[in-house]
Amino acid sequence: MAGKRFLDEPGSELDRPGDQKRMRRRPSFASVIGEAVMVNSLKNFCLALEPMLRRVVNEEMETKFRRSTFPLSRSPSLRIQSLEPSNLQLIFSKNLLLPLFTGSKIVDLDSSPLQILLVDTRFDQIVSTYLPRPVKIEVVVLDGDFPEYDKRKWTSEEFNRNIVKERTGKRPLLAGDCLTVNLRDGYAAVGDIEFTDNSSWIRSRKFRLGVRVVPESYQGVRIREAITEAFVVKDHRGELYKKHHPPALQDEVWRLEKIGKDGAFHKKLAAARINTVQDFLKLSVVDQRNLKGILGPGMSEKMWEVAIKHARTCDLGSKHFVFRRPNCTITFNPICQIVHAVIDGNSYSTEELPCITVYAENMVRQAYVEWDSLEEIVGISSDTRLLTQGIYI
Repeated sequence: MAGKRFLDEPGSELDRPGDQKRMRRRPSFASVIGEAVMVNSLKNFCLALEPMLRRVVNEEMETKFRRSTFPLSRSPSLRIQSLEPSNLQLIFSKNLLLPLFTGSKIVDLDSSPLQILLVDTRFDQIVSTYLPRPVKIEVVVLDGDFPEYDKRKWTSEEFNRNIVKERTGKRPLLAGDCLTVNLRDGYAAVGDIEFTDNSSWIRSRKFRLGVRVVPESYQGVRIREAITEAFVVKDHRGELYKKHHPPALQDEVWRLEKIGKDGAFHKKLAAARINTVQDFLKLSVVDQRNLKGILGPGMSEKMWEVAIKHARTCDLGSKHFVFRRPNCTITFNPICQIVHAVIDGNSYSTEELPCITVYAENMVRQAYVEWDSLEEIVGISSDTRLLTQGIYI
């Protein structure tokens, strides 16, 4: 019979390396209890955190969804429309009134303040829906060469790169208290704004006006910017010498084509006391040969035709002037053309005047000399056809 082995004998089972590892890995009762408590606490914490996380995620998703869709339409169907990123665009309702001068108000073709509209380019019409809240937009100056090759699509980065700032030491290019306005319900009106500098100093020599959304005021889909046609801005002193189309009767005579301010023709006319367009036209009716003689040989026949044609485009208004003599009463328009005559009790219309040409000529000359003493009346608007069909001496 074999003898019993003691624990410290080499052949004992406890001497096996695998058994010793199992002895060392066996957890204690206290550690098991601690781990169980920790796992239970973490599970409870996650269960408590889950509703809050769900709520935050839902709120963020709803916010993103609202920003990427139209609000309710104003149409009876109250449809909600999805919007593609490039469908919305700002536009100017009308073109600008040109030419533009520094210090002069920038207005549209109707001489009204500029109006900005929000349109959907898919339908080429004003968007009938509205953004969730008013959006700030601002008016900026752009280089006249932007966009290149009449490109109708551009990125916000391209737009911003082409904004023109004032020259060093100069005031901001645009002046006015309405450079930033609110766009409400797809519409915004821009108040009084004006250029403070001309456009001659940039390479293109032209500006454009642009309107963009102020980035901090809107976080939705992109709204493309508005731009005008390219135009030249001239110094205000250029406007002082500008010809008027049509001219007014009381305009200075140098406002007519071919007669320059302080030029040779202007000085000759001033010396003959022909200071206004009305003076020029009156003498052209009464004594055209004399008027041409005052201007001298420097005014060719072609130049004369341009000047007189321009002068005859003016509005005569509704004033008439009455010349009285014991046997006649003759009514003239503002440029000394007869519009009606009563001679020896007989009434003559404009069409019948050629029958008494010699007598009428004498009365016209007398009325011209006494013009400042004629009785002035206001009647119906003068017939502008008389400018070309009236009696010329």
